[in-house]
Amino acid sequence: MRISKRAQAIPPSATLAVTSRAKELKAKGVDIVDFGAGEPDFDTPDFIKEAAIKALKAGRTKYTAEAGIVELRTAIAAKLARENGLKYTPEQVIVNIGGKHSVYEAMQAILDPGDEVILPVPFWVTYPEAIKLAGAVPKIVQTDKKNSYKITPAQLKEAITKKTSMLVLNSPSNPGGFTYVPEELKAIAKVLEVTQVVVLSDEIYEKLIYGKTKFVSFASLSKDAYDRTLTLNGLSKTYSMTGWRLGYTAGPLEVIKAMGRLQSHMTSNAVTFAQYAAVIALTDPAAGETIEKMRVEFERRGKYMTERLNGIEGVDCPESTGAFYCFPDVSGHYGRTINGAKIGGSMDFAKALLEQANVALVPGLPFGCDGNVRLSFACSIEQITKGLDRLERWLSQ
Repeated sequence: MRISKRAQAIPPSATLAVTSRAKELKAKGVDIVDFGAGEPDFDTPDFIKEAAIKALKAGRTKYTAEAGIVELRTAIAAKLARENGLKYTPEQVIVNIGGKHSVYEAMQAILDPGDEVILPVPFWVTYPEAIKLAGAVPKIVQTDKKNSYKITPAQLKEAITKKTSMLVLNSPSNPGGFTYVPEELKAIAKVLEVTQVVVLSDEIYEKLIYGKTKFVSFASLSKDAYDRTLTLNGLSKTYSMTGWRLGYTAGPLEVIKAMGRLQSHMTSNAVTFAQYAAVIALTDPAAGETIEKMRVEFERRGKYMTERLNGIEGVDCPESTGAFYCFPDVSGHYGRTINGAKIGGSMDFAKALLEQANVALVPGLPFGCDGNVRLSFACSIEQITKGLDRLERWLSQ
């Protein structure tokens, strides 16, 4: 059967590919330490699961408005006002089927063929593919390890052309684990003030920040920033609800309405009973304590992983200030041959490490950084220790 050129041009997710191979080896009885996970290893809190069960028993199984139930959009608007300093009406919020759907739909609503989208490296693997599916062009901006891989105002100014339609900001970052501080975001906002560039601010990891880092929503910086920003978030990472597929977008009313029209033909509403559970997640007083326990544990793991990685010869790992990833530079080992495997880049590195040392991580090439690899610390300290011991032994051969 004929396959469209559009579908042929889209590569499979690198993160899912690694996870798939690791699962295949596990199924054969191989003891794999998996650093590829892009989801918390904590279970969804019981009070959220109970809310979903209650909604099911109450018959909350029918269609809703495509943008989501009013109760959830109201709860999201209240959350954004309370925690992010953003005043949106429920009509300025749309509930999407996971964060990927939020990204895809926002780009479909904003971008036209030939538009340029500024995409700082490293980037989440879905961004360039969603840009291309909208007929737009990713404008890749290389960043510096010395600046924790964050785009500077000077780089942004240089990258903007007459064709620039959007800037993608992801803070805290997947895969980098870095977070833009308020002063850095203000400087970026200043550059954009004389442009028509839309900012897609992906804030899905906002609750997972560490050390003295302070999270700030880009849209809260000024009226200009508010008017040009689409704020994307969801429940996957904060509440360990990855499989529930609940993301949301807030922004200018005309854009949200356009996304609603698209969604009405693409998917209709997000799962109805999951939406009612999400209302409880956003409003129950127990949520704060649950989130903080998870955040504290992630911070402990991230600090340990960073210290261990930096103690390995030829590995340079910036501090992880958010999300649950470390993104070390391992290019010091490129050009080597380990147990017969030539290490020419991150893909070779990840494949050889998995097959020879039974450790799964994600190559940096699909994120735009072939010199790096991504390790998730969404696993126990015991697993982290075991995996890093294996990595260190493998590299010392």
